[in-house]
This record gives sequence, structure tokens and C-alpha cells, in this order.
Amino acid sequence: MKTIFVLFDSLNRNALGAYGGETVKTPNFDRFAARSVTFDRHYVGSLPCMPARRDMHTGRLNFPHRSWGPLEPFDNSFAEIMNRNGVYTHLISDHLHYFEDGGHGFHTRFSSYDFIRGQEYDPWVAMVEPPLDRIREKFDSRHYNTENPDKRLQHAINRETIVDEADFPGPKCFASAFDFLDRNRDADNWFLMLECFDPHEPFHAPDRFKAAYETGYNGGILDWPHYDRAMESPEEIAEIRANYAALVAMCDDYFGKLMDYMDAHDMWKDTCVVLTTDHGFLLSEHDWWGKCRMPYYEEVSHIPLMIHHPDHQHLAGTRREGLTQTTDLMPTFLELYNLEPPKEVTGHSIMPLFTGGEAIRQSAIFGVFSGPIGITDGDHVLYHYPSDLGREGLIEYTLAPAHMTAPFTVEELRTARLHPGFDFTKGVPVLGIDARRDAKRVPYNDGKGFDDLGTRLYDLTTDPGQTAPVQDAATSERLYGLMVEELKAHDTPAELYRWYELETD
Repeated sequence: MKTIFVLFDSLNRNALGAYGGETVKTPNFDRFAARSVTFDRHYVGSLPCMPARRDMHTGRLNFPHRSWGPLEPFDNSFAEIMNRNGVYTHLISDHLHYFEDGGHGFHTRFSSYDFIRGQEYDPWVAMVEPPLDRIREKFDSRHYNTENPDKRLQHAINRETIVDEADFPGPKCFASAFDFLDRNRDADNWFLMLECFDPHEPFHAPDRFKAAYETGYNGGILDWPHYDRAMESPEEIAEIRANYAALVAMCDDYFGKLMDYMDAHDMWKDTCVVLTTDHGFLLSEHDWWGKCRMPYYEEVSHIPLMIHHPDHQHLAGTRREGLTQTTDLMPTFLELYNLEPPKEVTGHSIMPLFTGGEAIRQSAIFGVFSGPIGITDGDHVLYHYPSDLGREGLIEYTLAPAHMTAPFTVEELRTARLHPGFDFTKGVPVLGIDARRDAKRVPYNDGKGFDDLGTRLYDLTTDPGQTAPVQDAATSERLYGLMVEELKAHDTPAELYRWYELETD
């Protein structure tokens, strides 16, 4: 078996024509849908970036036990399991978070990897005296504040060297993939993870893609909205959305080059291709930009998944309604190579859905550590909030205490005590560290916390745009029962049930 796992970041489901999107032209994603099985009810697990990747590696949810952080030393990793069983694994990524304090341990599980520099605030270009006047003239100060330099200034500096299309990290990722395929396409038993940070913000695309989505806006660059309420003018909102559209169009174009390569080398007959994302992104829908701080609306939590399997080419162009989520990818990857998932895995292989088998799950729960918990059965979605989302009382369980860009503080570590561990730590005790209100975890790391609070239930069948919550006691009770059942399956600590005010009997 040969597999190409293409993971984009923040690729909105409703941006793709195959899912009914009309604002962006995505002929190549749609062309892939015609070759694949498209999954219509695929959801996130843990949010955002690194928690989602831990879900993908381990096949179980991160958020009930810990916030954003590294892969734990006791964690299973599909890449490592494949390596031990003779499958060569290679990662190509421009995802800078792998190389921060809170992201280590993921890329090193692969047989080899290629890290492409320059995305977002990657500390790549060293410039002691940046051209601040030129940056102020070029960028809108609401997205790039040079008076209070931060990570965004580093991105503006990086862009000084990203001039031609070939300079962009996304195209470089695909160039690296073609290099890998040139060397290895005739070999067998390999797994390539092609991971592109795009279309994650900042929404910076080459000119030829932006030209197709011109809005007439002539102000400073607006391409990196803060995770906050949408307060811009209609013209400014249109410009930000157009910049996102241009970046999606670039992703579509380069994915099309990959399909062309497979056509030219007759690879569809023996190569599985999986296309998905880690989460979506609100582009002023529900009056919000971003993710995580607000309820996990469908634009954030309901994500695309398409799979071409060489043994099921007769299913090309079909769709599946069965509920799936991010944790299901890991056991699916292992099944492609006839490998059994470890006992710690709670996800379910998606492969039975190819042949019309029974549903692999009744529900999917998702969330951010210390944030609301979402649950869906595919027809309804419930976002559960405790009465006080800001109070302390949760505990982080880890042997790798690091937040996104820094280790846990000394004040946090002083609360550490040894915990006997959980059913997924393989008999290894872990540290239990108080989840302090002032900890630099998502979304508090940017000085803002959760907002737009309050439990709500939506009927996705009658109200797919989630314009009005509904009151349905029977449905809520059923979803709460499924939520608790799923949390128990993850050996969730007792204090979490108390903190969320969930009844467990």
C-alpha cells in the first residue's frame, strides 16, 4: 500500500464546491471528489492545531485531559507504529507549531521529514532593523501593529523574502512532495503526510490567485483577522474573505498538480489519497472571526473528508452520511496497512463505511480544554457550557508540561503532584498540574478568553446555518447521555464532570 495524506489547515468545508460552496472556484478539489468517497458528516475532535494533531496520531481525544502541548512519551503514534512494522513514513510540513515548546515530538515519529520555513510568525528571517515605515504603509495597523511589535511583525518581515510564487511555503510543500514521489513512487509500503499550513491565516496568496478575487478595496493589507467580533465595514469584511478565497484557490491549484502527477504516473491504481483539515475558520459568520473563543459553530467543527482507495474505485463519486471525526483517522491509516490499533485507541476505522457497513459511531464530541464541549449526532449539535467557564478547578495531566510557545511557569509547576495515570498512559504516572486561570493556554494565551457564552442546541436539519437555538428537552437529554458515555470511554478524570456540572449516573 502507498498513501498520500494531504492535510490542509483551516480549510473550510463550505469553501469547496463538492460540499456546496459557491464563493470559491475549487475545480481540483471537486475533481478529487469525483474520484473519491466524500464524507458528509465529518467533525473535529480536540481544538485547535496541536490538540487536533495529537488526536490524529493517537486515535483518541486530547482535550479531556490536557490543553495544547507536545506528544506525550507514552502516546501511540500511527507513524511510529507504521515504522515498527516496515512502513516508511515521511512528513512534509510548513506548520511552524511543531517547532515550538508546545509542539515537539510529532515530526520525529516519522521515518524522515522536511520542514518548510516562512509561514505565519515562523522566526525565519533575521532582521535587526526591519523597515517599519514600509510595513506601516503596506499593512493595515489593525492586523499589523508596529507600535507594539509582536508575532505579526515577524510575518511582515518574512514576507520581504516571499516575492515570487515559488517562494511561498505552500508551493514549496508541493515541490517537496513531488521530489519525494520522484524518488519513491515505484517503491511500496510508504505513507506520505503532505501537510500545508494554508489556508490558515494570514491569508497571503500569490498575485495570480488574488487577481481572481479583487474587491476594489485599496487600503492597507487586511489578511489576518484577530479572533474577535467582526466589527469591520462591509468592504473590509469582503476584502478579508477575498484574501481567504484566494488562498483556498491556491491550495486547490496545487492539489490539482498532485492529481496531474498521479494521472501521469498511473498512481491511482495502487495509492490511497486522503484529504482533510484540522478545523475550519469563521469568516464573519455569526459575527465572528476565527475559532475557539466562540461556540464551535459548524463553520469551525464540521470539516471536509474525502478518501480515494485503490481497492474501491467503483465507489468514486459516492457519498457517505455516517458520522466520523478526527480521531477515526489513526485507526483508518493503520487498517490500510493491515495493522491493529492499540487498545488505547478510542477512534474507529472509517473503512467499514466504504462498503455500506453499520455506523461506526453514534456521536462525536469535540472541544478545547477548559472550553465548552460540543456534541453532535449529525442531525443536532449541542454546545455545553458550565455555569462559570472562568473558574479554576480543572487539572492538566502531562509529562511534557509546555504551552504553545513556552514551558509551564514555575508557579504552575509548583502545583504539580503525581497522579497514577489513566488507561492510555500504559501504567505510567503523570503530573497533575492545576489549570490556573492565568495560564497561557488557548485561548487565554492571546490575552482573551472564551466569549459568546451559554449552552445552546441547534437542529442542523431545519437550521443548517444555526440562526436560532431550539428547546428540545428529549434531544438534549439524549445528547448529554452520549456526551458522558464518550467521556467515560476516554477515562476522563472525575473533577471534569464536576467542573462541567455533568451528571454521570
